[in-house]
Amino acid sequence: MITLRLRTTCLVLLLGTACSSTPQPRPTPAADAPAPASTSAASTSAAATPASETASASQTPESGGAQVVKTVPAPPATPSVEPSAPPPRPVTREGTDFERAVESARKGELEIAARSLEALLSSNPKLDYAWTNLGVIRERQGQVDEAEKAYRKALQLKPDQETAWDFLVRLYCRTNRATRIEAELRQKLESSPDAVGMRTALAYALLQQKKLESAANEAKRALKVDERYVKAMQVLAQVYYREKKFELSRYVLENARAIDGQDAATHNALGLVQLTLKSRIQALESFRKAAELRPDFAEARNNYGAMLNESQDYPAAVTELEAAVKAAPDFASARLNLGNAYRGLGDFARAKAEYDRVLQLQPSLVDPYFNLAILYLDIEPQGVDTIERYKTAIAHFEKFKGQGGKDDRIEQYLKDAQKGIEKEERRREREKRDQLRKAQKAEEDAKKQAEENAQKQAEAQKAAAAAQPPTPAPTPAAPPATPAPTSGKLSTDDK
Repeated sequence: MITLRLRTTCLVLLLGTACSSTPQPRPTPAADAPAPASTSAASTSAAATPASETASASQTPESGGAQVVKTVPAPPATPSVEPSAPPPRPVTREGTDFERAVESARKGELEIAARSLEALLSSNPKLDYAWTNLGVIRERQGQVDEAEKAYRKALQLKPDQETAWDFLVRLYCRTNRATRIEAELRQKLESSPDAVGMRTALAYALLQQKKLESAANEAKRALKVDERYVKAMQVLAQVYYREKKFELSRYVLENARAIDGQDAATHNALGLVQLTLKSRIQALESFRKAAELRPDFAEARNNYGAMLNESQDYPAAVTELEAAVKAAPDFASARLNLGNAYRGLGDFARAKAEYDRVLQLQPSLVDPYFNLAILYLDIEPQGVDTIERYKTAIAHFEKFKGQGGKDDRIEQYLKDAQKGIEKEERRREREKRDQLRKAQKAEEDAKKQAEENAQKQAEAQKAAAAAQPPTPAPTPAAPPATPAPTSGKLSTDDK
């Protein structure tokens, strides 16, 4: 049985300190808002899940090895990019071409989608929403300069396009230029103080610089202009989250959800707050809903998959996490979680491939070394020598420690690996002794058998000889006959 003892699988959400992944193309407009709801109005807060219904994160003893620790998703060091609501859907033939382009992007066919949008723009360069989506795709492809050009082209055509401002400010945050976009937004707001999109973008830029009070003030100013502006609520909720005002953050997000229940970003952010408040069942449902509303929402599907990993529903986790990396191939956190899901299924090769890919994407990360070590510690792949497997696990643990990684379980895991080596060495020594004894016994048995065979052969020969009749004595030869006397005369010389 494969146990769950992984390094923390990072949930990537709207809340964080810098943007970690790029936005998703969104072809359809947000649904019409339901009945008005103000952020100042009372909202129905979600009841906290009873402790007995929450997933346990405690350690339990594992027979013969290290402790089993369920992964507890934590707020990430870097958040994801959350797309804003898309522009209205065009109703012309151009709209159909636009939809096809975005559908290609959703399938992961980014270059096909980009070329389709470029063809559309060559015939009608004033389609601001097409420029915005082209920017999204180029950002996904890592073409930062081309993405910025596309966003700015959209803003040139429609200076108040909120989606383009949202994406542009996040791009600047990702590339460590938050102060520059802040200055630009302040200048533009002097002439357009009621532009809620720009005001919210400014709040976000301030949030990324950890200017929490200023960020909250700008978000509130936007809400004074439009009390139903969900994006401003989301930024304000992030501020409260950073200030550890989790209940207040949940309150704001629940109001945002009441205004627009189809905004996936709200459900995703609410999931993190609920998770922090230990409302794990509610958090799981929020992530599931976000993923359902936006199937190409890589961050939401990653978060949902991470929690499915924790509950050890690995097949379902693989489905979510494969969708996340398809939508965002360079999404390191999702690949780390996908590796964990493959590991849970006992798929050594795929798990290792994902961990290796994470290290290619972000060489400075240390968690992949921890999870690689656990992978080698727990799974016995075909064709890998057992002692080498444990030594590789130890090497990955040491790499993790050497690069600043810390985990209270490390020393126990190192002991487990060393015990594994010693156990295998003893097994091999026993096997060697057994083989030697068997060889000696075989030699003795062969010698004994040879002696027995020789003795049996001698006895058989003796028995065969005894069974034959006695050989008759030879008849003695007759003596030579005596010649008969003769009566002849003796000859003389006398004549």
